[in-house]
Amino acid sequence: MVGNRAPGKGQTAGNGAGNGVGEVLFEFQRVGSYLKVMAIDPVTATEVSVVGPATGSLELLKRTAISKLQFVMKRDAAKR
Repeated sequence: MVGNRAPGKGQTAGNGAGNGVGEVLFEFQRVGSYLKVMAIDPVTATEVSVVGPATGSLELLKRTAISKLQFVMKRDAAKR
């Protein structure tokens, strides 16, 4: 846990944010002075991660992880 800001493992975000992805699972892991955020699409099992300062904005890291997840899923769909 990073201070009192970071939720625990397995947090979910629905499509209510208009992120273009269905349900997204988040996992947060503090590594020294950094926070690693993993975003997982449970339908396709696609997983991405982003890293940022632990003192930074948790919402910004989540949005960045969702954007990266969207990019990777579109890229993988184009390969098929």
